[in-house]
Amino acid sequence: MASQRRRSSALSSLILLSLLVAASAEVFFEERFDDGWENRWVKSDWKKDEKLAGEWNYTSGKWNGDPNDKGIQTSEDYRFYAISAEFPEFSNKDKTLVFQFSVKHEQKLDCGGGYMKLLSSGIDQKKFGGDTPYSIMFGPDICGYSTKKVHAIITYNETNHLIKKDVPCETDQLTHVYTFILRPDATYSILIDNVEKQSGSLYSDWSILPPKKIKDPEAKKPEDWDDKEYIPDPEDKKPEGYDDIPKEIPDPEAKKPEDWDDEEDGEWTAPTMANPEYKGPWKQKKIKNPNYKGKWKAPMIDNPDFKDDPDIYVYPSLKYVGIELWQVKSGTLFDNVLICDDPEYAKNLVEETWGKQKDAEKAAFDEEEKKKEEEESKDDPVDSDAEIEDDEDDADAEDDSDAEAKPEAHLADDTEESAHDEL
Repeated sequence: MASQRRRSSALSSLILLSLLVAASAEVFFEERFDDGWENRWVKSDWKKDEKLAGEWNYTSGKWNGDPNDKGIQTSEDYRFYAISAEFPEFSNKDKTLVFQFSVKHEQKLDCGGGYMKLLSSGIDQKKFGGDTPYSIMFGPDICGYSTKKVHAIITYNETNHLIKKDVPCETDQLTHVYTFILRPDATYSILIDNVEKQSGSLYSDWSILPPKKIKDPEAKKPEDWDDKEYIPDPEDKKPEGYDDIPKEIPDPEAKKPEDWDDEEDGEWTAPTMANPEYKGPWKQKKIKNPNYKGKWKAPMIDNPDFKDDPDIYVYPSLKYVGIELWQVKSGTLFDNVLICDDPEYAKNLVEETWGKQKDAEKAAFDEEEKKKEEEESKDDPVDSDAEIEDDEDDADAEDDSDAEAKPEAHLADDTEESAHDEL
């Protein structure tokens, strides 16, 4: 009974803590794509006249952890997608800004984005597209073998600035949650599935402002500065006769052929072989330089071109959130979009949604993959040629040998094709 009371008390404390977190958080926008979501989102007419505007599906996907938890998914290949939602305009001045959403690439994405955008006031949602100015662009981008990263692009003075650090993204076909946190002290964090993957400062990790410190352009390396870490050993001398050792010598095992005719074939000479005594060109040994002072670096000074902006992190009129993509292969699903001022609230939302569903989603995906493999194995006519030949008259031994060779030929073809696909 006592243990039950303790568990009940702990659960009550956890619920109370969650309620307190929710009460203290200011949520500017939260979209779980439940009933009525179409009334909150505006599909853009961008690329519509060119018949290149893609349609969204309202779905939980082919595999999921909860069939009732739906999002919006790109449904047509080779299409542009643009959709946005409005929220009450606000400024993040003196506030922490949290931008979070989940994304799943069911199509095993080869090249395409899964990012979202925060936009400020003054846009036409029906014209929202690739040229529409945005304030923050955040989320995964995958293309080939080289691009598999999280975009974090900050707009400052109408110029887009890419993060300088590399933040790898997830590349599987399961749901993942991406979180961008921007604080009033101009520090940031990037999380994937509630795990911090990168952090730092707007000052150092984006080239938004000139650097605070620069190398002193007037500084010169002192003439007596010794930056050679190793020097030739003055005690090491080349052995006498070292240069006289030939690289090759006549092969002592070689013998003049019995049918060799000096008059007709010329004077016989033994073929040469590598000389085991030859050690290559002589090189003087090196030792640590006792006068080594290290690599010289110019001292850092205050950058005269640097002018601080304490509002470097501020967006005074955030009003929209949008998705704008080009997809060669469709199937990217977005859900659980959140804009708030409390990282703890965002963390709890991740656990409440993705955290509760991820294991069931993985199991559903594995089951789907298993079915696919079984179907492919049924359709694979691997040994059909061999079976036909086994049924035929095998009186001719030569024909039998040909039949044995054919499966090997099929294996070779399959291997070559697999290698080609890999490239």
